[in-house]
Amino acid sequence: MSEENPWYLKGFRKARAASAGWNLFKTALHTCFFWSIFLFLIPFGISRLEVALGVTPYTLPGPSWWPWIGFAAFGALGLSTGAIMAYFGRGTPLPLDYPNQLVIVGPYRYVRNPMAIAGLTQGIFVGLYFGSYLTILYVIAGGIIWNVFARPPEEHHLELEFGQAYKDYKDAVPCWIPRHSPYTSPSSSDGGEEP
Repeated sequence: MSEENPWYLKGFRKARAASAGWNLFKTALHTCFFWSIFLFLIPFGISRLEVALGVTPYTLPGPSWWPWIGFAAFGALGLSTGAIMAYFGRGTPLPLDYPNQLVIVGPYRYVRNPMAIAGLTQGIFVGLYFGSYLTILYVIAGGIIWNVFARPPEEHHLELEFGQAYKDYKDAVPCWIPRHSPYTSPSSSDGGEEP
C-alpha cells in the first residue's frame, strides 16, 4: 500500500504467507465468533429484553422450522464465500488479515459483498425465528452502519491495494444486487479468473 493511507486504514494488515488450510482455519474461527456474537447472543438478548418489556413475539404462519432453512441456505453462502476468500485470496475476510490477492471467483463474480449479504440475511431469519421486532431492526441498523461506515474504508483500501483491477471490478459489479451474468476481468493478471 502507498503512503496515501489515511488514519482509518491503519488497522488493515495483509495476511502473512500461509497454507490454504491455515487460512481456512482462521476464516472458520472468524465465522464461529461472528455467528456466536452477532447471530446468536445479541439476538437472543434482544428477544429476551422484548419479553421482559412485555412485547409479545409474533408468530410466523407455516412451520416453525422454515427460518432455519433460510439461515442454513445463507449460512452456506457465507461459509463458501469465506472459504473462497481464504483459498483464492490467500488470507481471511478480516481487515487485520486481509487477502493477498483480489478475489473475483464464485459469488464474487456477481456481487461485491456476498458475505455481508449472507450475514445480514441470516440475521433476518434469526429475528423471524425468535419473532423479534427489535432483532429485525438490529439487523437493518447493522446493515446501514456497515454500508455507511465500514464499506467505504474497505473499498478505499481495496483500490489502494489492487488498483485498476479493483476499480474495474467495482464499476462492473454491484454492491448489493447481484448482476445477471458473471463478471470477467479485463485483465488476467489480477488472479480473479476461475482456474
